[in-house]
Amino acid sequence: MPAILIGIVPIYNLPGVAGELRLTGAVLADVFLGHVKTWNSPSIAKLNPQLSLPELPIKVVYRPAGKGSNYVFSEFLSKNSAAFKTQIGISPSPQWPVGSAAARSSDMAEKVSSEPGSIGFVEAQYAIKLNIPQAAVLNLAGHFVKASEKTLAAACQAVEAPGFDRLSASLTNAPGGESYPITSFSWLYLRRASSDVRRAAALADLLNWVFTSGQQIAVQEGYSALPPPLVAKVKIKIDSLR
Repeated sequence: MPAILIGIVPIYNLPGVAGELRLTGAVLADVFLGHVKTWNSPSIAKLNPQLSLPELPIKVVYRPAGKGSNYVFSEFLSKNSAAFKTQIGISPSPQWPVGSAAARSSDMAEKVSSEPGSIGFVEAQYAIKLNIPQAAVLNLAGHFVKASEKTLAAACQAVEAPGFDRLSASLTNAPGGESYPITSFSWLYLRRASSDVRRAAALADLLNWVFTSGQQIAVQEGYSALPPPLVAKVKIKIDSLR
């Protein structure tokens, strides 16, 4: 069952560049494939005529194998680039052709912050809390959107409404003008039944906290809470665990 909403954001380090950097899924795919090598490349400059982009090599930073952020980011890139889908595909362990690895999210944030010309991807709360520039990403409606509590909720709403019972495996490239296009649920994986009644009851109590007070704590930590209609459907599933 979904627990919270997360956004995977492209973060970057461009000294002396003031203003909002705009990127598309197709351009991001070309960057992480190693096809776009400098920050003033025509494909990036075309999206950012308002910026004075430097002739600076792009230093790609990626996550190592087995990471959920890899899966979400590679899914988004695969939806926006046939070349990326063919060469890399959707995976928690992509074989990135260029760049260097950052073991943890905090390592990714630190590496991008300290390396001029670098670009990486990380959960939105790291970029927001550490004040690392994040790019605005083009969504299906043709709008450049940054990750926020509002835009993550908009993506979920666009996919799940009106029934809020699909519990969709994917929220990337959600329709809607305000939807952030690299949105995902963070999931809890649970047994459908337990032979230990006390353990099942304790788990249900914990989950009820997660989907009440815990949602607000998640928001304080930089995540986005699930929409109330979806929480109601999740609580029905929780009751079935008792």
